[in-house]
Amino acid sequence: MTQDKQAIYDELDKLKIQYEAVDHKPVYTMEDMDELGLPQKGTLCKNLFLRDSKGKRHFLITCDENKTVDLKSLGKKIGGGNLSFASEERLEKYLGLTQGSVTPFGLINDTNHSVEFFIDKDLTKAKRLGIHPLTNTATVFITYKDLEKFLWAVDADVMKIAL
Repeated sequence: MTQDKQAIYDELDKLKIQYEAVDHKPVYTMEDMDELGLPQKGTLCKNLFLRDSKGKRHFLITCDENKTVDLKSLGKKIGGGNLSFASEERLEKYLGLTQGSVTPFGLINDTNHSVEFFIDKDLTKAKRLGIHPLTNTATVFITYKDLEKFLWAVDADVMKIAL
């Protein structure tokens, strides 16, 4: 499994995707991110890795950092029933990521297509998105269209949802 941010940069370069990478201290919460002063570079994304009550379905949800996500209504909206946060072990198993590093770029590791990816429709209008490149020590800023291009290249399905 890819766990190195350089692998993401290499993939972006291969796809001729323009991006800006900012290295920073490790961050574990959106509050930590806000302290870095990065919002002027783009919309910072919050990423939630969730599971259904039986642990059979897994979901990655990406939205604006300022959105509040009600797991009960989200579960109904995406047909996932009762949702809860997935364990660190599941995060490692399905996306090859550690806590604090959840990102749509992690779908590069989901070769079995076990994770259902949903992105808030509002992010499609953002000028640039700020997401981690598999590690919480950097943030990559790219356009929504380029994120879609990356996900298409790694054969990940993108489902847009209104949150």
